[in-house]
Amino acid sequence: MTELVKKADKFVLDLFKEKLPNTYIYHNYSHTKRVVKSTKELIENSEINVKEEGVLLLSAWLHDTGYTVKFEGHEEESVKIAKQFLKDNNVDNDTIEMVSKCIMATKFETVPETKLEKIIRDADCSHIAKDYFDETSELLRQELQLLNIHNYSTEEWLAENVTLFTDKHQYFTEYASVEWKEGKDNNLSEILEKQTKKVQKLKKEETKARLKAEYKNNNPERSIQSLFRVTLRNHIKLSDIADTKANILLSVNAIIISLALANIIPKLDAVTNKHLLIPTLILVIFSVASIILSIMSTRPNVTTGEFTKEQVESRDVNLLFFGNFHKMPFEQFKWGINEIIKDKDYVYESLMLDLFLLGKVLHRKYMLLRLTYTVFMVGIIASVLSFVIAFYLK
Repeated sequence: MTELVKKADKFVLDLFKEKLPNTYIYHNYSHTKRVVKSTKELIENSEINVKEEGVLLLSAWLHDTGYTVKFEGHEEESVKIAKQFLKDNNVDNDTIEMVSKCIMATKFETVPETKLEKIIRDADCSHIAKDYFDETSELLRQELQLLNIHNYSTEEWLAENVTLFTDKHQYFTEYASVEWKEGKDNNLSEILEKQTKKVQKLKKEETKARLKAEYKNNNPERSIQSLFRVTLRNHIKLSDIADTKANILLSVNAIIISLALANIIPKLDAVTNKHLLIPTLILVIFSVASIILSIMSTRPNVTTGEFTKEQVESRDVNLLFFGNFHKMPFEQFKWGINEIIKDKDYVYESLMLDLFLLGKVLHRKYMLLRLTYTVFMVGIIASVLSFVIAFYLK
């Protein structure tokens, strides 16, 4: 029987190497060796004969071979593989039947009946009482995830383990119930401690998130600041866009006038080109008007650059705009800013004033810009029509 057990060991190792997928990081040869070791420990502390010892060791080696075929129902597949192996090695039917029953006893939903079934069942679950439980438990969780059977979170897995220890698992042999109880209780205590810490951490995070949300709701300062920041930035962007459009019109009309001066006007002295005088004059006049309006829309206003203490105290000056302080000494400017930041309402009022004045500037720019585009459009249309009429009348 000892030789047959050695053959079973080699058979299982070769079988797992060839056919067991790499996703089985828990149910593999290492797990089988642990079960065999626990089986030997139970055998040494039980009253069984040599044949029964051989049956248990064969069952321990062969009990998980069915994983090479499938996950669900692997016990039945393990029985088939075990029977074939034992028949190939000329084992008697009685031993084969005993091994088959022991393998089926490892099915967690069943209740072992015979002494041998109880021993193999306890050996298969011995990791619950061992100091390597954390490691093997995590391997089992990852294996279930890799096989797409179940993706447990840390909290869910801790809860599953608590249920396993308190409701589902029990030892059936007297030795395991006595000797392995302390290890099982210690592992359960560690799981409960982890679960408590996890719950406390989640409660802390929830409380922190709630307080943060309440702070945001009860303290609108950040929202107000964001409002001013975004609105002021948008106003400045709109001002840049207006200046860019005005510069485009300036450039286009300057090119039109340059071409007219270089190519058309010198030729108007000729009698044959006198019909082009009025169309050219219209083109030049509208181009000059467009240039003047473009310059007006981009021309900065000149400000005094000075303010008085009375203006600051009465809040009649916008110190956020450089044009109102560029001629002032630093000490007086510093005093004015300090007056603003003393009062939160004054700060917001200054921002509002700055925003309001920017809006006024934008209104003037876009009004002149619209007028410039209108003049340019009318000028182009009038010029083209006048050139057409001039050529037609000629």
